[in-house]
Amino acid sequence: MNIDTSIRQFLTGQSAKAYEIFGAHADHQYGKDGIVFRVYAPYAANMELVGDFNNWEGWQMNRRPDGVWTIFCDNIPWGALYKYRTTTPNGEKIDRADPFAFCSELRPGSASRVWDIDHYHWRDGDWMEYQRKAFKNYTRPMSIYEVHAGSWRRIQEGKEQAPTAEEREFGRMLTYRELADQLIPYVKEHHFSHIELMPLTEHPFDGSWGYQATGYFSATSRYGDPYGLMEFIDRCHQANIGVILDVVPLHFVTDFFGLHQFDGGFVYESANPEERYTEWGTVLFDYTKPHTLSFMKSSLDFWINYYHIDGLRYDAVSQLIYKNGVPGQFNDNAPGRWFLCNTNFYLQQTYPQVMLMAEDSSNYIKVTAPPQYGGLGFDYKWDLGWMNDTLEYLGLHPNDRYQARNMLMFSMAYFYDDLFILPLSHDEVVHGKRTIIDKLWGDYDQKFSQLRLLYLYMCAHPGKVLNFMGNELAEFREWDEKKELGWNLMTYPVHDAFNQYCRQLHTIGGSYRALYDTEYDPRAFRWLDTPGNPPTVFAFARRSADGKQTVVCVMNFGLHPETVRVPAGSWRELVNSDDSRFSGSGVVNEGEITGSIKLAPLSGTILVMEQ
Repeated sequence: MNIDTSIRQFLTGQSAKAYEIFGAHADHQYGKDGIVFRVYAPYAANMELVGDFNNWEGWQMNRRPDGVWTIFCDNIPWGALYKYRTTTPNGEKIDRADPFAFCSELRPGSASRVWDIDHYHWRDGDWMEYQRKAFKNYTRPMSIYEVHAGSWRRIQEGKEQAPTAEEREFGRMLTYRELADQLIPYVKEHHFSHIELMPLTEHPFDGSWGYQATGYFSATSRYGDPYGLMEFIDRCHQANIGVILDVVPLHFVTDFFGLHQFDGGFVYESANPEERYTEWGTVLFDYTKPHTLSFMKSSLDFWINYYHIDGLRYDAVSQLIYKNGVPGQFNDNAPGRWFLCNTNFYLQQTYPQVMLMAEDSSNYIKVTAPPQYGGLGFDYKWDLGWMNDTLEYLGLHPNDRYQARNMLMFSMAYFYDDLFILPLSHDEVVHGKRTIIDKLWGDYDQKFSQLRLLYLYMCAHPGKVLNFMGNELAEFREWDEKKELGWNLMTYPVHDAFNQYCRQLHTIGGSYRALYDTEYDPRAFRWLDTPGNPPTVFAFARRSADGKQTVVCVMNFGLHPETVRVPAGSWRELVNSDDSRFSGSGVVNEGEITGSIKLAPLSGTILVMEQ
C-alpha cells in the first residue's frame, strides 16, 4: 500500500496501521539510507525537526496538502532524541513529542527517541499457537494477577543512583528484565494464569499509574527499552503465562509536549470546551474525528502486533458509553460507542485469540455481545456489582446480615446477561478505601476468617477472577505506588498462612472442571436450600460440562457454628477456610461425606463429587 493511500485511510478513520506511516522509520531515499519522519499537524503554520543530532536547531519539514509534514534525514543514529518544533497559527513555537514515537526519553525528559522496533526475535511460537485454540479462555481456568510494574518490588541496592528522589528513598524500580526474573516465578508459584499490567504507555507523572498518557505507541522508559518489555512478555509466554495490558482510550494529559492542542489547533480533542475536559483535568479524545479513531485503533493494534499482548483491558468504558459515565437522555456518547464498536469489531476479526475486557461501571446491556448483534464487542466485563455488594455485605455486623441476604445472591440474578470477571482490583485499595481485609467487619482474627471466606466464595462463584498484587499478602496498608508491597508480612504466620491458602485456592480453581468449563452456562449453576439454618448460610452447586463432576460451596457468614445438609451422594472436601493449616480453628470435614457437614463461624468449604 502506498503512502498516499495509507494517509487517506488514516484521515478517513479506516486505518489500524497508522504507526507504519507516521513517526520515525528507516527508509531509503536519494540513494541514501536514513530516517523518514512524518507527523499530522493540519493547523500548524510551520513544523521543524529538532534533536540532539542537530543541537536542537530546527530542520525544515515539508507540508503535504493533507496536513502531513515530512522530512528525510540521513546519519541519525538509533536512540537519538527528537521533537517537532511546532509554529502555531498565532506564531507561538512549542516543541512536541512525536505522537507515534516507539520509545521516549526517561522522565522528566519528554523527547521522543528514534527506535528500531522491528528486530526482536520472539520465542513464544508454542504459546501463540496455544492461544489460537484457547477461544478466549471461556472454558479454561483464568486467574489474573494485576500488577503495577513500578511498585510490586523495589531494589534497595544502588538506590542512591536512582533517577528520582522517590526511588532514592524507597528503592529503585525493577527493569522489564528484572521483573521477568522475579515476577514470573512468583506468578507460577501462586498458580495465576495471567498477569495484567497497569498501563505501560508513556506517561509523565508516576502518580497517575499510567492512566494519563502521552505516548500511545511508546512503552514507558521507566523500566527500560521496548525490547526489554518484549523480552518480559516473551518469557511470560514461554512460562505459559498470558499478559493483559490496561489501555486508556478515553483521555490524555494536558502536558504541552503531548497531544493537547498539538499544532495550535484541536487535532485529537474537541474544539468545544464543554466537551473537552474530564473530571480529572485531562482531555477527552474526540471520536467524531475520523483520524482520532484511526489513531487509537492503530495504538491498540500496535500493542497486539508488536508486543504479542494476549488481552486488552479498556479503562473507564462507562464514560465512552455515556458522557461523564452518567446514563441519561442527554448523556448518550454516540461517538464513544462508535469507537468501541468499530475498533472491537476490527480487533475481533483480525486477532480472534486476543481477549478484550471492559472496566465498565454502567448497566449498559450487551457489553460482551458482538457489534453485529448490537453489542460493544468485548469478551469480558468486570463485575463491579459483585465486588461492591460482596464487600458491603462483609462490612456488616453478622447480625445485620440476616436482612441482607439478597446482597450476596444478587450477582447471580444478572450474571448470565454478560460474560463477567470478578475483580478485586487496585481501585479498591487506595484513596482511603482501605485494603480488602481492612474493609471487613470484626477484630483481627475475625477479619482473617472472613478474608479466607471471601476468597473461597470468589473461587467457587462463576466467573474468571482478578486480584491486585498484595491482596494475596493480606495487606493492611493501602497500596502506594511509591513503595513496594509489604513483603515483610510473610514473616508473620497468619499472613504466610493466608498466602498459602490463596495458592491452594488457585490450584483448586484450575484443577476441577466444574469450577471453570461451564462458568457461563446457566444450566450448570443452582442455589441450594439450607433448611434449618439461618439466612447467613449459603450453598450452591456447579457441574462440569460432561456432567461427571459436581462441586458444592457452603458458607457460614454468621457468628455461630452450623451443621448444614448437603445433596445426596458421596462428597469429599477440597478445601475448608477454617483449616488449621491456614490459621483457622481446625473445624474441617474429613473422609467420605454424606448427609451433612459442620462449619465453624465465618467459614466455608468446597466439596466435590465425581461420577
